[in-house]
Amino acid sequence: MTDLPLLPPGTGVMLCGHGSRNQRAVGEFSRLAEALRAKLPGVPVEYGYLEFANPVIHAGLDQLRAEGVRHVLAVPGMLFAAGHAKNDIPSVLKTYEASHRGMRITYGRELGVDLRMLRAAGDRIKEGLRTSPRTIPLDETLLLVVGRGASDPDANSNVAKVMRMLWEGMGFGWGEVAYSGVTFPLVTPALDHAAKLGYRRMVVFPYFLFTGVLVKRIYDAADEAQLKYPGIEILNAPYLDDHPLVIDTLLDRIREMLVGRNLMNCAMCKYREQVLGFEAEVGLAQESHHHHVEGIGGGLENCPCGGDCDSSCRDEAFCRRHGLPWTPLPAHDHDHPYPIAHALLKAAQALTSFAPAHSHDHPHDHHHHPYPHAKHPLGPVTLPKVPGRLAREERGE
Repeated sequence: MTDLPLLPPGTGVMLCGHGSRNQRAVGEFSRLAEALRAKLPGVPVEYGYLEFANPVIHAGLDQLRAEGVRHVLAVPGMLFAAGHAKNDIPSVLKTYEASHRGMRITYGRELGVDLRMLRAAGDRIKEGLRTSPRTIPLDETLLLVVGRGASDPDANSNVAKVMRMLWEGMGFGWGEVAYSGVTFPLVTPALDHAAKLGYRRMVVFPYFLFTGVLVKRIYDAADEAQLKYPGIEILNAPYLDDHPLVIDTLLDRIREMLVGRNLMNCAMCKYREQVLGFEAEVGLAQESHHHHVEGIGGGLENCPCGGDCDSSCRDEAFCRRHGLPWTPLPAHDHDHPYPIAHALLKAAQALTSFAPAHSHDHPHDHHHHPYPHAKHPLGPVTLPKVPGRLAREERGE
């Protein structure tokens, strides 16, 4: 990695994350910020989340301002640039910058398809392979890379590119892609498809930075597939976490901001160009849809998950069995004027001690643009809890 130029006085770094109800995921993200601090001695480094965890992004910016920072280098702690990196985080940062004179914020680009990230992914996949007691050649092994999934085809295609480079670079017999939500195919149909291809082994690799509800469900789906297809060895590879090469890539994103090369892939951006199937979204305004749930994420202290949330508390039977309050979630069809968000906020406040940082008497006329393939038969929904696992939990197994 190219050494970072000397940061001028009054410059600080802000690591921006999405946030999670899962406290393990939140802890892993905070450790990534600590690793950046260790690499940048004397430079103020803070972090914050869009939703479901504290500190929120504006709290981290407040802390940097209190430390005398006047120029913030804000780097998204995200693998690919979809709605969160392109709209939500920039909206939060620009709103903060506009309301605090003298504070300048430079926004960096996502981790993206990067050779360091590929080497980190390769290391994690090798860790998964080492858990096997069997000797099966790589050319008889199928690699399934699972991405988060987005309504942005550019981000989804990057997962496919990562898979192809890992497949070809490591010499697997075959490679497939799945997603944990929003787009298609989801994990279970992808596993069913892969099982028909005749390979003796599959490695399921969640291309995620941190754990959380979705990573746990990916592993659950792989375990269910192992029961369904006993003749195929199915291995779970660990997610990226704070691999040293992930940290090196973040440092390079900071370097790019200092030299003026912090550009996302605008050539394939559906908000700038007429991407096939997404032409109606060209020129949409950048706005955040997360301010309703900023900071929500507490209240897990008495939950059986112990902070390692898998969203079981959204299941009525689970709540009944454990004596927890249960509030049904309304359907979310991506085209609402936000009464749903307020209902969720109200439910969260009933279960936690969270109090919103701003009043909710303002109008909400923004909405999610509909995903053109919302009715695809292999998705796209948030990866559901695995039915077999849910049934065993119901039986107390």
